[in-house]
Amino acid sequence: MNLRKNLPNYLTYLRIACIPALIVVFIIPGAWGYTLSAGLFFVAGVTDWLDGYVARIWQAQSNIGRFLDPIADKLLVATALLLLVAYGRADLLPAIAIVCREILLSGLREFLAEIRIGVPVSKLAKFKTAAQMAAIFFLLLGAGGPDWLHSEFLGRLLLWLAALLTLVTGYAYLKTGLRHMG
Repeated sequence: MNLRKNLPNYLTYLRIACIPALIVVFIIPGAWGYTLSAGLFFVAGVTDWLDGYVARIWQAQSNIGRFLDPIADKLLVATALLLLVAYGRADLLPAIAIVCREILLSGLREFLAEIRIGVPVSKLAKFKTAAQMAAIFFLLLGAGGPDWLHSEFLGRLLLWLAALLTLVTGYAYLKTGLRHMG
């Protein structure tokens, strides 16, 4: 197999493999657990950016990549948010808003794809994703981060911002999608 052609998919597989590893390191008590889970999430986030970048510049897009990439992203984010909420390290309401939007938009994109309508990702949605990923990173880092960083506070603040952007961008996508339902 050609590495250049398959590297984006390998990066997606790596991101999927990070999910059970994240669960394991998350439950390690103390600063090590915080630091390892934040580091693993960071690596997974980098693979998310890198697989798309490599696929575009090397023209290595594939059907399996188009299928697995968004699933890997949603599973990673949902897993991290569920862990953080379950352990009282993230607020429930913004986490619910983010996960529900992802499920709703997955269904909407699937429906629109069946009728051959593409829904491009908006710049605001990209900003939402960045805020969401940063929020999760800081929340995972939590007490493992340096005191001056205030990781927990920063993470909670960014999570609420991501949830607000989730509602705004989700509404915009839904409005677009509803025009094609009849």
